Amino acid sequence: MILHQYKIVFGGSMGAGKSSAIQALSDIPVLTTEALNTDTAAHQKMQTTVGIDYGEITLEDGLQIGLYGTPGQDRFDFMWSVICKGAIGTIVLIDHSGPNSLKELDFYHQAFKEYTDNIVIAVTHIDAQTDRETTIYRDWIAKQDKAYPLYYIDAREKKDVLLLVESLISSIEVKLAKS
Repeated sequence: MILHQYKIVFGGSMGAGKSSAIQALSDIPVLTTEALNTDTAAHQKMQTTVGIDYGEITLEDGLQIGLYGTPGQDRFDFMWSVICKGAIGTIVLIDHSGPNSLKELDFYHQAFKEYTDNIVIAVTHIDAQTDRETTIYRDWIAKQDKAYPLYYIDAREKKDVLLLVESLISSIEVKLAKS
């Protein structure tokens, strides 16, 4: 591992694909802190992150970025501020197939906006919940005081996750150009 000038955090609901996103994008073997999921009421997946996930990517221009994944359960929220320290932004992933996806979006947005105003929102598992409209996320964003980029992605697809990273970096570049 190397120390990075740039760091991006992946936060959001349990089972939304934070670990999968980092696995899909990382140029190195991902360091994970997976443990047996004891909160099957929240999600049926077998394992869950209890510390951090860590990967690295080098973009075409040589820019190196550390990819940090947070645990999704709010009982680990004490770690979020430590993981977010020094990050250029956060990608918030939300599992559309969960029964409270909009409530979770609101919760994770509130939590992570404490650490950065550079946030990209990605909604996953749309194919698993086809009877719920995806417009609920655009409507939610319209009610916020910020215009967050919103994407519907498959967290296992490198091109989808790379789009999120590029969007986060572009947001910074736009802000710098305005100042």
